[in-house]
Amino acid sequence: MDDITLNIAITGESGAGKSSFVNAFRGISDEGEGAAPTGIVETTSEVTPYPHPEYRNVTLWDLPGINTTKFPADKYLKLVGFEKFDFFIIVSAVRFKENDVKLAQEIQKMKKKFYFVRSKIDNDINAERRKRDFSEERTLTKIRDDCIQGWSTNQLANSRVQPTLSRLELSASFCCH
Repeated sequence: MDDITLNIAITGESGAGKSSFVNAFRGISDEGEGAAPTGIVETTSEVTPYPHPEYRNVTLWDLPGINTTKFPADKYLKLVGFEKFDFFIIVSAVRFKENDVKLAQEIQKMKKKFYFVRSKIDNDINAERRKRDFSEERTLTKIRDDCIQGWSTNQLANSRVQPTLSRLELSASFCCH
């Protein structure tokens, strides 16, 4: 097992929290030494490797966001070398979007696996908290159901959706694959 490498691509739209996810996964704060740069404007402009601190054979690759002026959706896969990765994590910050579907479909065409991570849930909870009849549980259920509906509506073949809710250092994340 020591000679097997695993290259994990972290992909999604610009601003979704991909670099923050890379840092949280590696147990590093956004300001920590060796952290992936984060920001409120487009920050990742090239495919960048980040070795896992404990598992030397695992590398997280922080990919630029899909559908930006530098990485248009129709050229994205070629520009980032999508086929060279072994596994994918699609990070999405808001509602289920067309680019999430496109990425998932391309991964499936390559017969590879992925996880879908719904990031920045804390922002959604804070926005809903202003409503008179706010319920955190109801908000999380609505987000979970939206994710599941997004997968089934877009007929992603052989997708198995397993809702899991976990709180990372910066935000709550919802995963399914």
